[in-house]
Amino acid sequence: MLTFNRVLMLHCDQLQRRKARGNMEGALVARDCVGIQDFVLLDAFTSETAFLDNLKKRFNKNLIYTYIGTLLVSVNPYQELGIYTKKQMEIYMGVNFFELPPHIYALADNAYHTMLTEMNNHFILISGESGAGKTEASKRILQFYAVSCPSTSLLDRVRDRMLVSNPVLEAFGNAKTLKNDNSSRFGKYMDIQFNREGEAVGGHILSYLLEKSRVVHQNHEERNFHIFYQLVEGGEQETLHLLGLERNCQHYSYLVQCGTVNSIDDKNEWKITQKALFVLGFSEREIEYLFGIIGSILHLGNVQIEIDSKGYAHLSNKAELRWLTGRCIILQLLGIHVQVLHEALTFRKIEAKTEEVRRNGAVSLLSYLFSACLFFSCGLQVLSPFSVDHAIYARDALAKALYDRAFTWLVNKINESLENKDSTKKTVIGLLDIYGFEVFFVNSFEQFCINYCNEKLQQLFIQLTLKSEQEEYEAEGIEWEPVQFFNNKIICDLVEQRHSGIISLLDEECMRPGEATDLTFLERLEERVGNHPHFLTHKLADQKTRKTMDRGDFRLLHYAGEVTYCVIMQQSKNGIVKHCFPPTEVDSKKRPETVSTQFKSSLMGLTEILMAKEPWYVRCLKSNEAKQPGRFDDVLVRHQVKYLGLMEHLRVRRAGFAYRRRYEVFLQRYKPLCPATWPHWKGVPADGVERILKHLGYQEDEYKMGRTKIFIRHPRTLFAIEDAYEICKHELAAKIQARYKGYKVKGEYRKQKEAATKIEACWRGVQARKERQKRAWAVKVIKKFIKGYMTRHQAATTDNSEYLAFVRQSYLTRLKDRLPKTVLDKSTWLTPPPVVKEASEMLRKMHMRLMVRKYVRGITAQQKAQLQVKGLTSDLFKGKKDSYPQSVSKPFADTRISEQDISMRVLQMIRHERIKYSIPVVKYDRNGFKPRPRQLIFTQTAVYLVEEAKIKQRIEYRSLKGDRTSGFTGVSSGHQRNSNSFHPCGDLVLQCDHLFEAVTKLCVVANRQNIVKVVQGSVKFDIQPGKEGFLDFSSGQEATVYKAKNGHLMVVSTRTRSR
Repeated sequence: MLTFNRVLMLHCDQLQRRKARGNMEGALVARDCVGIQDFVLLDAFTSETAFLDNLKKRFNKNLIYTYIGTLLVSVNPYQELGIYTKKQMEIYMGVNFFELPPHIYALADNAYHTMLTEMNNHFILISGESGAGKTEASKRILQFYAVSCPSTSLLDRVRDRMLVSNPVLEAFGNAKTLKNDNSSRFGKYMDIQFNREGEAVGGHILSYLLEKSRVVHQNHEERNFHIFYQLVEGGEQETLHLLGLERNCQHYSYLVQCGTVNSIDDKNEWKITQKALFVLGFSEREIEYLFGIIGSILHLGNVQIEIDSKGYAHLSNKAELRWLTGRCIILQLLGIHVQVLHEALTFRKIEAKTEEVRRNGAVSLLSYLFSACLFFSCGLQVLSPFSVDHAIYARDALAKALYDRAFTWLVNKINESLENKDSTKKTVIGLLDIYGFEVFFVNSFEQFCINYCNEKLQQLFIQLTLKSEQEEYEAEGIEWEPVQFFNNKIICDLVEQRHSGIISLLDEECMRPGEATDLTFLERLEERVGNHPHFLTHKLADQKTRKTMDRGDFRLLHYAGEVTYCVIMQQSKNGIVKHCFPPTEVDSKKRPETVSTQFKSSLMGLTEILMAKEPWYVRCLKSNEAKQPGRFDDVLVRHQVKYLGLMEHLRVRRAGFAYRRRYEVFLQRYKPLCPATWPHWKGVPADGVERILKHLGYQEDEYKMGRTKIFIRHPRTLFAIEDAYEICKHELAAKIQARYKGYKVKGEYRKQKEAATKIEACWRGVQARKERQKRAWAVKVIKKFIKGYMTRHQAATTDNSEYLAFVRQSYLTRLKDRLPKTVLDKSTWLTPPPVVKEASEMLRKMHMRLMVRKYVRGITAQQKAQLQVKGLTSDLFKGKKDSYPQSVSKPFADTRISEQDISMRVLQMIRHERIKYSIPVVKYDRNGFKPRPRQLIFTQTAVYLVEEAKIKQRIEYRSLKGDRTSGFTGVSSGHQRNSNSFHPCGDLVLQCDHLFEAVTKLCVVANRQNIVKVVQGSVKFDIQPGKEGFLDFSSGQEATVYKAKNGHLMVVSTRTRSR
């Protein structure tokens, strides 16, 4: 029986087996080395300070991800952390959500596997302020699915197109703002379609509210959309020439607000964009058409509009206009005459029949562009000249409309590339990457729509997480502590409510008869919504608040904070461009929807799409406004935590249950864990679930039984039962496989066993006969060997010839491994048996000659000279002096005193003679035998005895009578004839440490070998003419030289010491 403890043990074993996949933490209760990885485990979960401290602690250690249950909180580090490698992806594939440290890959993987398991649709809502990292998070999720999903050549093509759609959409839909160098200026919802096997087979993209006003106007230090700069800076020269463009952004009025941005490489991005377009299947014609629109917009921005003599608008830059109509690819394809474009930019069209005035110059223009033949088909029409301001607005409206339609065409084309036409059922995971909440110094119509979108998403978040949690618990009869939260429906109603919302009032003001102005719109707002607690204008504000607002401003209190909007946004940025491009819309009398109404409708549609899917959340936070790595702004992060509703979400998670499933679903999945419910449960599903829980040993406080669902409080409990289920599932599969395999191969096994028995019998007979033959042969060989051994000392016969051959072979084999290694090794030659004694001696001599030859060939010239000198030493001292054997291995030096250690004065005195050898010696006085340190120098012609800078004695080689030394000391006496020396009196008594070397050098330099005599016993020398002295020698424990009582010089040496 599986007890709950057994389940936990199995869970721990499972974790141990998975440790090889990465540095993971065990289950939900595990903590990172820094901070807590899941805020649900935070003790002070109601404290906002504790929440921020945990975020900051993890951020400072580059741990940017933290969980709140299944919600992922991401803090933008503004640096590369190396946590998005393919190895990291492999670690997070197929693991439980809380098994590894928090990561966006964990959320993506669990959304994917939940979709496959339950076969329902999911979406990942990525939200946060501009610059918080939403676009980066979306790209990381796409990259993870591209690597983790099953792959084939067809699926690889879909995967590649999904990946490269990002850089294309970023090029045409992203721009540099004050807060973000790659800010999404449109909302994007992307559905990734999967088949039953989990393969990504297609996709679809929805775009929302492209900020087309950015085409004609940007704030200071902000840029237009990336594609304009990519084309101008990175486009090929041929392309620029074809479009009439120059490689200088400052030459175009739509691109002059911002200079070079270090973080953006437009040339490289251009190459990426072009490559991506080809991967997506765009034809060369379509690409040419697309960039023709971009070039046309740049030319259109350079059209100069001046005032003529009558005060009306006049186009002064005729050359630019002719370029647009005569050579620009997009307008040339439409066949527009220069006069038509000129009139459209400088005149208003009035339809006298319906008395309708279309104030938007772009409407007239686009009617010209797409249906010139229908221009006068709707009754009497009158052209009224524009003022300069209206003409400029008409020009900018055309530029915005062209870019907006081009972007819409681009998205539709990408959707065609990603479309999967297979009619089989598919599940989807949606990625919603939409602009974040924005507050600028001047907030325009686009900011109003963006912040309205964020209000709707916050309302969706409230409905799907906070409010739905409470409602579901109440519906299931589960008691819990209610969580108070701010419901921002009141703000959404203020903006979108029918007939009384701001958008409805804006539509009414745009379409009412008479001259509508900014101030009339503001007055209408004050009249209709002035009493709303979240609405404020300069007129309605108190004295203190008025100082922070202009007269043309109104302020909304959003869930994220107060935002002041400029009402002039209606004139400069609302872009009320109707659906006038298709020819059928030119004649339509139906009032077209404004952009705000269109956006409201599309946002409602998006909300319905999201409400039909299971949600996953990624909340992105900005760590600081300056985009500096390692900096955590507590005030900024606290504000984001507050308006993202993270504290409310945490309180819900702590108050409620982490997992809930319908009884039928839970029972169907986990019934193998209990013998009473496996394989079929015939009772009520709730009773079956309760049997499973009791069988597993759950405590009552770990789960609650609702009316239709089972609620489990802790994720770790669920993971334990899930791991037990995985183990049980494998055990069941193994049993089924065993039974099936046994049934299938049973008959085959019996046949094979009978055949094997017959084969074995035949084989054993063959082997037995071979064994008998081998044994008979072995007996003959052994007999012959024994007989040969017995007659081994006799002459070779047929009886012992094989044995003797074996003896020879055995000896030679052993001798091969025991040959002497050196010439001096004469004792290791292997003793041969009598039969090979003569051959062994011949081999020994041959081997010796070989070693001698190798040795001789291997010695150098220096070694040869050393050997020659050593040979002379051997002739002089071998067998005569006790310490000679110890000196054989010590090489002789060229000299023992360098010229730097000899006095310059001495060198000057003997400069005509070349120094052959020098050595330090001790000279003993002839009278008193007092030791004196001296230098003994051999030149070409004489021997010099030097005391520091003074030559004490010079002895020519021809005057030397001889050199006597004892058989066991390093003291010698030199005898000389009378000569022209400095002190021609008596013999020298010298002591040196390198006697053999010095004496040999003397013989070589003097070329006289007969002057050396080794004597045994005392040595007699001349103290002075007619007076003799004696050197006595003895051995002792310590070497010393002293004057004995008998007046002789006593030299005591140790026989073990080498001189």
